[in-house]
Amino acid sequence: MTDSADNAHLLGRVLVLGGARSGKSTFAEGLLRSRSDVVYIAPWSDPDDPDWAARVAAHQASRPGGWVTVETRDAASVLRAGESCYLLDCVTTWLAAAMTDAGYWDSAPPRPDLLTTKVDDLVAAYTSMTQTVAVSNELGQGVVPATASGRLFRDEMGRLNQRLAAVSDAVWFITAGIPTRLR
Repeated sequence: MTDSADNAHLLGRVLVLGGARSGKSTFAEGLLRSRSDVVYIAPWSDPDDPDWAARVAAHQASRPGGWVTVETRDAASVLRAGESCYLLDCVTTWLAAAMTDAGYWDSAPPRPDLLTTKVDDLVAAYTSMTQTVAVSNELGQGVVPATASGRLFRDEMGRLNQRLAAVSDAVWFITAGIPTRLR
């Protein structure tokens, strides 16, 4: 990991993929560890979930003190807001929130048009940036989800990861804490 961290000033757009607890966030943070101008975009917040709050607190404690954390579902607006270096962690939780906003988890009919707009907006904002690391889960390597909503989420995540990878300067895959550069 040190080789990649030494080249953090040459980042461009970097997509870091991996499974749950694969080390992808640690790797992504390591890419930016030497920078003081990082805006950490956390696209999900659940103050009613003590386990989630503990995870967020642990992540925040591990980051350099100068980094700014923005908790928002509107990651695209934050990306467009300035000339900082950004870390979006993670795209998977962003997609879950976007699908919530588009009504996919409600009993009412979902709004695929709203989800498409949100995804297009995020990809466009990411594409416009020059110093951004995005972290995302690779969901397509496991068991096929038993529910229709689980399969839909897996499929949407796969499509979004492909779009982000297509416009990234570098793509990394993390397995068991071991980074492999795909591009």
